[in-house]
Amino acid sequence: MAQIEYYKASKPKDIILKARQLGFTTWKMIFDLDSCLFKKHYSAGCIAHNDKAAKDIFRSKIKFAYEHIKPSSVRMLEKIGFALPTPLTDKNGMYVFSNGSSIGVSTGYRGDTLQSLHVSELGKICRRYPDRAEEIKTGAFPAASGKDSTITLESTAEGRAGDFYDYCVEARKILSQGREPHKKQFMFHFFPWWKDPKYTTNPEDVKIPSVLSTYFDVLSSKDNIDLSDGQKAWYFFEWSIQGDKMKQEFPSTPEEAFEQAVKGAYYANQFTDIYKDGRIVSKLIDYENKGDVHTVCDIGIGDSTAIWFWRNVGDEKHILHYHENSGEPLGYYIKYIQDKLTKHGWDNGINWGPHDMNNREFASKGKTRKELAREGVEYGDKKYSMKFDIVPKLGIDDGIQLSRDTLPLCVFDEDECDQGIKALENYRKEWNDKLGCWRDKPLHDWSSHGADAFRYLSVAESKRKVKSTVKFGLGI
Repeated sequence: MAQIEYYKASKPKDIILKARQLGFTTWKMIFDLDSCLFKKHYSAGCIAHNDKAAKDIFRSKIKFAYEHIKPSSVRMLEKIGFALPTPLTDKNGMYVFSNGSSIGVSTGYRGDTLQSLHVSELGKICRRYPDRAEEIKTGAFPAASGKDSTITLESTAEGRAGDFYDYCVEARKILSQGREPHKKQFMFHFFPWWKDPKYTTNPEDVKIPSVLSTYFDVLSSKDNIDLSDGQKAWYFFEWSIQGDKMKQEFPSTPEEAFEQAVKGAYYANQFTDIYKDGRIVSKLIDYENKGDVHTVCDIGIGDSTAIWFWRNVGDEKHILHYHENSGEPLGYYIKYIQDKLTKHGWDNGINWGPHDMNNREFASKGKTRKELAREGVEYGDKKYSMKFDIVPKLGIDDGIQLSRDTLPLCVFDEDECDQGIKALENYRKEWNDKLGCWRDKPLHDWSSHGADAFRYLSVAESKRKVKSTVKFGLGI
């Protein structure tokens, strides 16, 4: 059913967000195999997330299908004067046929020329093998850039980061605007579990827990998805197995597919609650409540610098804006903060800097970056100055715990903080391949900068809260 629906709506460039086990790779491989058999010099390729998956796709989907073509079908074709091409080779996960066509499965296609490119589980590739994801973009996509070439990307979701997520966001935006995608843009397709008739079971004697009853009610009222008792029963049994991975593996809507927490993520539970409570909102930046806006920076040397802007509103922390850049001097970031405050008419509160701003630098005649910022640093043709308070130095584990305590108090602006939210969701432990377990330290990658800056925010707010408590006579 899903394959037929997709076939009718397919475009030259498609991106498919889906539930598990809907058979898109199987269907696409058989479709491309047919093209190879009935067209001369047609070249099709599939990219899998690793060598084992590539071999399995070739063996179980392409080779199996070819070897099980019925002899009666071959004879029928011969009667109308068509000789079915035969493989000249089937080595290394590839068929090369006697008519000059070929089909294969690999982990990359740089330098090839393809009429059809299918990427299986791109979300998984982006998550686990970011270098391969980049290679697909720079190597495989150009291989299938001919006038009549097609590219199909399909995957379950793997968090809100990477090319698959970004392509989905862009394609959904085009679809929501009612526009036809440009020839270089992807058409978005979503295939949820509940559209497939096999995902149902006998509901007799199945008691749905209240947490799922509430979930089903929200689907009905908010998304107009009315499930049968059999579908609800099936979902309950699968949810009992999948647990937190249910929305990733069997999404009901595109939005919830990307809510799934990243494996090893430090703030998985906190963001589950943030989405559940609706604390990522639109246009929070225009909220009229007055109050000082504070900033915190994780200023990198030869690395990215991340800045968070926030305002305390009662017990809540309204996270108004996030900015990240690299390769810029200190003056750039001071100017950026001042320009942002001026643009929105915000009163500036405290500007927090990392503890290493107190380090003295030989190139600056022994002055600290805190002192340099206070005196003023040049950027462009002007000099910019700012007073920074220094975030107390605290161990990473203690800082992460403070961030866990802070996140339940936060409300984020969806658009202004998008990159920062992604960083927090993807901040995770380092994986030890040899021992098959998580290391007791964070993975240093692109998400570290925003997460480190938020950790400083949490430490700074903890310090401010302690000061306020002591000030009003509530301390010990």
